Amino acid sequence: MKKVFLMCASFALFLSVGCASKDYVRQQVDPLVDRISKLEAEKNDDCCAKAEAAAATARRAEEAANKCRQVCEKSFDLHQQK
Repeated sequence: MKKVFLMCASFALFLSVGCASKDYVRQQVDPLVDRISKLEAEKNDDCCAKAEAAAATARRAEEAANKCRQVCEKSFDLHQQK
């Protein structure tokens, strides 16, 4: 009799707990998805800004190298004429 009662009580407890519903899971996950999306957007914006700054620096370095090359070519030409 005790075994039957324990089995029934265990089964009733098992049925009362159940599984998480889709709505419960959605309620728990949605705030996290929003936070992750915001963080990804911020990081993407930060990375784009850094990439643009690096590209601008590379353009300035290339311009400086071209000017240096021109000066060197003029200097070489003048030296060749002597």
